[in-house]
Amino acid sequence: MSFSKLVFTPLSYTGWGALEQLLPEVKKHSPERILVVTDPVLNDIGLVDRVRIPLEEIGYSVQIYTDTVPEPPLAIGEKLVNYTRENKYNLVIGLGGGSALDLAKLTAVLSAHEGPVSDYLNLSRSREITKKGLPKILIPTTAGTGSEVTNIAVLSLESSKDVVTHDYLLADAAIVDPELTISVPAKVTAATGIDALTHAIEAYVSVNASPTTDGLALHAIRLISRSIRRAVTNGEDREARIDMSNGSYMAGLAFFSAGVAGVHALAYPLGGQFHIAHGDSNAVLLPYVMGYIRKSCTKRMGDILNALGGNSQFLSEEEASYECVRQLERLVQDVGIPSTLSGFDIPSSALESLTEDGLKQKRLLARSPLPLYEADIRAIYQSAFNGEVVEASLANVTHP
Repeated sequence: MSFSKLVFTPLSYTGWGALEQLLPEVKKHSPERILVVTDPVLNDIGLVDRVRIPLEEIGYSVQIYTDTVPEPPLAIGEKLVNYTRENKYNLVIGLGGGSALDLAKLTAVLSAHEGPVSDYLNLSRSREITKKGLPKILIPTTAGTGSEVTNIAVLSLESSKDVVTHDYLLADAAIVDPELTISVPAKVTAATGIDALTHAIEAYVSVNASPTTDGLALHAIRLISRSIRRAVTNGEDREARIDMSNGSYMAGLAFFSAGVAGVHALAYPLGGQFHIAHGDSNAVLLPYVMGYIRKSCTKRMGDILNALGGNSQFLSEEEASYECVRQLERLVQDVGIPSTLSGFDIPSSALESLTEDGLKQKRLLARSPLPLYEADIRAIYQSAFNGEVVEASLANVTHP
């Protein structure tokens, strides 16, 4: 591309203690009624009180909405949007992981529109978003999705996923406070952390990459790769949590402008058909997709190797790209995520339906440095099932 389009959330607060900026941001909107969309577990452990109590103490009316689930299906989105329309809120706060934040964005915008959510989905859209909707403040409690800085809300369909996307879904303010991630369990820390790492890696090799997204992506890879093992092993490690939150935030900024590609495209059907968490879906596919497309981006994979903590100085580009894939395999294994599809109890009989649904994700596949067609997608799923990295024929490589 001769130029790049870069889009960022209007305002972000990042760092330990950033949650202190919530009240000043809420006051800007003078809301009479506030809707907090959050994860039920965060309500159970009292984390939601850190948002609710300060707001109620100064007189705001706050409603906590916890009818959310990971990888939310379309029906959950429809229910929340209808609820918001009926109760006439003035401000939406999203608090939680990516699913809660996506739902908060979705309801803030679509509650100002007519018709069901399904009319606004990317793959089957029959209506256009024309109104900004309610102001929204997004507060992630995991280091992974980057949802607080993107304009996308992901919903699970019967066998895959689709999105509602528009710049009106961007947060009015994002508050990224690593302290809120301390209570995240090791398994979720691993999955969301590899999700963030995948955002950064796919943004760096994307055909839409730019010098700005490159800088964000590479530093995100450095921060996440040096800290994720510690964050998984010891959730109280403050410095590791800070690195993970900063890395996730920067990876979100990078992939929002440069885009993600093959890993995410093939991960969506895993979530849709088998309800595997999005981070786990990305993690199990990451080495296999990167190994398959390796020849289309060998130099950039050498850069990724260095950001992962490796050293390409005495390696050829070819050797460095191979070593990059091996490092990714080790990292996924080190944080305890199964390294094959069979490790998630996915049968070989499902590979064909996964291929069919993966092929539908053209919005994502278009950003891959190596065009991925039906045979390529089938080969990647098969390699992820077998646990053996394969690569595309050099004859298929059409992008430098």
